[in-house]
Amino acid sequence: MELTIKNMVCPRCISAVKSTLTDLAIEFSNVDLGKVSLTKPIDSSKEDLLSKALLSQGFELLKSEKSSLISQIKAHLIQQIHYTDKPLQTNYSTFLADQLNHEYSYLSRLFSSVEGITIEKFITRQKIEKVKELLVYDELTLSEIAFKMDYSSVAYLSSQFKKETGMTPSEFKKDSAKLRESLDRI
Repeated sequence: MELTIKNMVCPRCISAVKSTLTDLAIEFSNVDLGKVSLTKPIDSSKEDLLSKALLSQGFELLKSEKSSLISQIKAHLIQQIHYTDKPLQTNYSTFLADQLNHEYSYLSRLFSSVEGITIEKFITRQKIEKVKELLVYDELTLSEIAFKMDYSSVAYLSSQFKKETGMTPSEFKKDSAKLRESLDRI
């Protein structure tokens, strides 16, 4: 049995959910971003306890299939953009369709109708947030960041960065402390 959990956006989120499951004596085989695989089904009272415990930590147990699918779209994209060093061998639409076993057109319509933005805009926002992180670390040049984030050029990265943030990457570096976003708020 699989559960879908909203707002799991980082490895610490996975640890927090594992801890909650362990505290509630819920047996699981795997916990990934946005998804928990249980070794056996849980009853409704245990599910309610889990839902409340997760909610207190900023997570949400999703029950509808559509909400679950949107959460999975976000989890796959966040995993790919923020935590995978290996670039995609395909485009994001094919990647999502393959991962979620749905046609991309359906996923795109569903995502847009519920989230109010396109999947492409969500991807852009996630990539820009990753660029912000890399700029703060100051370990890579802008060219290296553009290559790492699969931008066709530094100019394209810079224009997209300015469009999203209202400032150039250089301006951001000067005052980066208060300008980063939490991944679950993007």
